[in-house]
Amino acid sequence: MSGGVDSSATAALLLEQGYDVIGITLKLWPQDCVNRAEDKCCGPQAVTDARSVCHKLDVPYYLVDESADFQKHVIQYFADEYKAGRTPNPCVMCNQNLKFGRLIDRADQLGAEFIATGHFARVEGPVPPSLAPSDGEKVAKPGAGRYLLKRGKDLRKDQSYFLFSLRQDQLARIIFPLGEKTKSDTRDVARQCNLKTAEKEESMEICFVPDNNYGGFLQQANLVQKHRGEIVDVHGHVLGQHEGIEFYTIGQRKGLGITTPKPVYVVELDAENNRVVVGDEAALDRDEFVADRCNWHPFEQLTAPIEVTAKIRYNHPGAPATVTPLAGNKVKVKLHSPARAITPGQAAVFYQEDLVVGGGWIMR
Repeated sequence: MSGGVDSSATAALLLEQGYDVIGITLKLWPQDCVNRAEDKCCGPQAVTDARSVCHKLDVPYYLVDESADFQKHVIQYFADEYKAGRTPNPCVMCNQNLKFGRLIDRADQLGAEFIATGHFARVEGPVPPSLAPSDGEKVAKPGAGRYLLKRGKDLRKDQSYFLFSLRQDQLARIIFPLGEKTKSDTRDVARQCNLKTAEKEESMEICFVPDNNYGGFLQQANLVQKHRGEIVDVHGHVLGQHEGIEFYTIGQRKGLGITTPKPVYVVELDAENNRVVVGDEAALDRDEFVADRCNWHPFEQLTAPIEVTAKIRYNHPGAPATVTPLAGNKVKVKLHSPARAITPGQAAVFYQEDLVVGGGWIMR
């Protein structure tokens, strides 16, 4: 329970469906982050709100300290990715390692069969052999016994993108009560139960960077230090100096600190040579990339090319693409039309209609 309306409504719906419910909030914040995260996901105010909801619903509530793992698996990862010239996706890593990793361990300790969250997504399965499509169908053929991850019915709030890396053993333990509901439905559930979170606003920011100033956060947390390097064009000509590649992202135009005849954008972050590479807008458009550390839901491994809709970031609408398997759990993704600012470090998630076929991490 993150202290918001979605997880509050989830608890109420589970009670209505006859489950024995236990509310758990993972305390994720290192002590030096608390003041910056008072009312964010799993912050101090969120804990108060979650406890209040559990009291109202008359269910047990536990606050579990997982701040050490959050520091290791999310915050340190966040800093390391920027240092490597990649743009991290901390929500995916938090879901994979904390919310559906450590939380399952806690469920086992409490004798709980399932875990549930307020994500807008759906899990279906296990797939019976009779429902596996024939080889002639142009869809991902699910193996018998596989658990499938699908988009939430409310496509405006769908969060399946952030869940692509969940394993089969994790999906087998998950319930998403909001998967068939809209955001409006969710607030109605909370209102009907007179929960204090019913009208609570939601935040779209990274939870531990509430002001969206990730560079400032990295410096304040002593995770990166300023270090000078060159800003160059795509031909290697030096145009100026930067204070650290960690403070730049692919596609950035403002705040470069250089003067050029025409607008230029960050097109590459070269960590090995400590360089920020800039180019014109056309240099941002690409139609091919490689993704590694792939995870698949309908099957164990991709063995032949497949047609999908690929999302290269959460707010990307998705684009038709051909995904071809490579050695080492990698794939080549060929977009049917060029896309802007394909960003190393971000997740590329592959869909066929509502089904999440799988995904991987965009390589440089």
